[in-house]
Formats: sequence, structure tokens, C-alpha cells
Amino acid sequence: MTSETLIWLSLLIPSVGAILIWLTRKNNNLRESMTFATAISLFFVVITLLVRVYNGERPEFTLLEMLPGLSVHFAIEPLGMLFATIAAILWPINSLYSIGYMRGNNEKNQSRFYTCFAIAIAATMGIAFSGNLITLFVFYEVLTLSTYPLVTHKGDASAKRGGRIYLGILIATSIGLLLPAIIWTSIVAGTTEFASGGIIGDKLQGAMLGILLFLYMYGIGKAALMPIHKWLPSAMVAPTPVSALLHAVAVVKAGVFSVLKVIVYVFGIDVLADSGVTDWLLYIAGFTIIVASLIALQQDNLKKRLAYSTISQLSYVILGAAILAPISAVGAALHIAAHAFGKVTLFFAAGSIYTAAHKTEISQLDGIGRRMPWTMGAFTIGALSMIGIPPAAGFLSKWYMLLGAFETEQLVAVGVIILSTLLNTAYFIPIIYRAFFKQETPPKDAEHSHGEAPIQIVVALTITASLTILLFFFHQVPLELANQMVGR
Repeated sequence: MTSETLIWLSLLIPSVGAILIWLTRKNNNLRESMTFATAISLFFVVITLLVRVYNGERPEFTLLEMLPGLSVHFAIEPLGMLFATIAAILWPINSLYSIGYMRGNNEKNQSRFYTCFAIAIAATMGIAFSGNLITLFVFYEVLTLSTYPLVTHKGDASAKRGGRIYLGILIATSIGLLLPAIIWTSIVAGTTEFASGGIIGDKLQGAMLGILLFLYMYGIGKAALMPIHKWLPSAMVAPTPVSALLHAVAVVKAGVFSVLKVIVYVFGIDVLADSGVTDWLLYIAGFTIIVASLIALQQDNLKKRLAYSTISQLSYVILGAAILAPISAVGAALHIAAHAFGKVTLFFAAGSIYTAAHKTEISQLDGIGRRMPWTMGAFTIGALSMIGIPPAAGFLSKWYMLLGAFETEQLVAVGVIILSTLLNTAYFIPIIYRAFFKQETPPKDAEHSHGEAPIQIVVALTITASLTILLFFFHQVPLELANQMVGR
């Protein structure tokens, strides 16, 4: 099978899967079997592409040419391959988790949930394999629209309000800032195709180059740079599997992936390093990391603490890119993977606690580790990865970013990484301490006694926690893809 056909299939499988999931909506078992079959099929297609791209192949094809120079074009490069692989690995695991969560909580509109989830994965594949800015923009918008029903899933006033903020900020930034940046790039560079070393070159300099960079960085609202981050905490009204999609599988990953892709393949690391127009981005990313960590420290609601943690962790990727050293860009790419597996584990654990114990606040978690050792053990691994403690994968990405910061003498970046690591420790370790070392208030009756969540949930979070550790020891594939991205 040709690589071009495999690209087609990576887009077609989740799209057709969404239709089949909806058509089988009246039979829960068949609908969920269809979800699994689709997710597993996509996994094998993407892994086949991964082997070929890892070995140097760069498949591409044009789906549609609307006007000369204006086309929907797909071209797989190493960073996109890494992003697609993460999504393809996590979708079947998230599907397993979703079955336990949605059934365990008797959620309504489950068919709509699985259908929109599949569409979101199709959009993610389109973003990952986009060969130009036009294609990236089209699938970026599809991802926003397909996840809106997921954010508003519960249908109450809080969900609708969260959905309005989510959709309003992401559409406003993409239409008001990202689209003009793409048009400007097309006029200046004469193309929107991604290219190694960038396409801007010396065609734009000084203040104008800085303004274009600003339009991209804030036009890609899914990256959640402050002050346009508020959509992310607002979206926490969604069910936990949706939070996992937003924070680990697709949405925010699409944001930081797009930021890194634009810096590497539109501007070029060397061009930006020579221009001196990126200092503001490094400071804004550092500000977002520290302030979001401080806000996380004050949250008693577990999902809100994790949401602000995500805002902070996303800006690690932007910081790594803004350091403008190839090795720090490698660290930024690795952090996309490390954060995906670690944060999905944390959200899975939060959903597990809610399903089994109906607890949402950190202050309610005293002694819960004794009742839910698998859940809180997995949570501990995810937290250690976010802090950056070996042998969890988060250590690797922070290490490479620190190397890049020292190489370029960006002492501000060094300080941010060290301080934020201390703050990560301050807002994660107390949760673990409460769970395992504080005395639980005994339940008043047997009805309120609980153990672990349904087996599907426990198996899923155990898998993602294991992957977080395995990525530390077996990181050769993502590291090689990241090195290929910057030509190392």
C-alpha cells in the first residue's frame, strides 16, 4: 500500500467511523465496538506511516487545488508524524476509558459524544499531516467546531456558558489573527507551503517580522498563551474523557504543535534567532508558565488545578521554541509527547475518583489512595512526569530545554524552568500526600463506601501511566523524529 493511500486512510477511517458510530447508536455494544474498531484501524495505519517517515520517507499529495497556490495539501514531516502517533496511540485507550466513564456515570448523549470524538480525531490527523498553512487552518477550524458539542455535553447552563467562551475565544483568535497572518505570509513569501528552514527568509524583517510572529502566536489560541487562556478552564465543565481529549489527545496539542511548526517551517529557527524579535515571546511564555502555576496552586477543584497546570505546561513548548536553539526545539517536541501521556493519566485519575467516590475537590481526597491504589498510583506517576522527576518522561523534555537555554545563555528561561518545577512540586505533591498519608474520614454508611472505578477506567489509566514511564526508557523514536525536525 502506498504512503499516499495511507494518508488518505488516516483521514478517512475516523471520518467513516463517525458515520458508522452514529448509525449504530441504538445498540450500545455495537456502537462502542465500532468506536474500538475505528480507533485500532487508525492506530495501525499511523504506525505504518511512522515506520516509513522514521526511515526518511516524506509522503505527500494534494487533495484539492481551489486556485493556483491555494490547495488542500498533505505532506508528512517528522513533527507531524510525532503528533499523529500520539493521537493514534491515545484514541483507543481513551475509548476504553470512555466506556467505563460514560456508563459508570449514566451520561446522556453518548452516541453524539463518540461521533464528535471521531470527527475530532479526523481533524487532528488533518492538522498533523498538513502540508501548508491553508490545510492547517481548515482542519484547525474543524477541530474547534467538532469539539464544541463535547464541551457542552452536559447541556446545563454551566456547560453552555463554558462552550460559549470556548468557541468564542478560539474562533475569534483564528479568524481575527491567524487567518490574516496566513494571508500576509502568502503575499510576502509567495507560498503557504511548509519548508525546512522556513519560507519567510529575508522577505520580512524588523518590526514587521515581529508583528507577523505575534499574529501567529496569539492567532493559534489553542496554545493558551495568557491572556487568551480562559477558554481552557471554562471547558472543564465537560466530562473527563472530553477533558482528556482537550488536554492530551488533540486540542491543546494541536495548538502547541502548530506554534512549533510555524516557528520551524514558516519562520525558521535561524531567521528568528538572527532577527532578535522573539524576546517578547520568551517572556510571555515564561510569564504564562509561572502565573498559571501560581493559580493552579490555589485551586481546590482537582480538574481546575489540572487545567491551569496544562496552561503552564503548554507554554513549556512555546518557551522551548522561543529559546531558538535546535536542542531546545527538540525538547519542545518531546514535551508534546511527555505532556500527552502524563496529563491524560492525571485526567483519567480525576475521572476515576469522580466515578467511584463522587469527589471533585482536593480537600476531599484524604486517604483515598488506600481505597483506590491503582488510580492514585497512576496519578502519582503522571504528577512526577509533570514535575520532571525521572524515571518519568517529563524529565527528558525539560532537560533538553535547559540545555538549549544554557547554550543560548537565556538565563531567564533557565530561571523559569527551575522555578516552575518547584511550583509543580508544590501543587502536585500535597495531593499525593493527602491520598496516601492522611487519615480518611470514615464513610457514614456502606452506600458511600467505594473501591476502584470500573475496570475499563482502571485499565486505561494503568496503560497511560505505564507509557509515561516507558517513554523515559524508550524515547529513541520521538527523539529521532524531533532531531529530524531541526536537521540534527
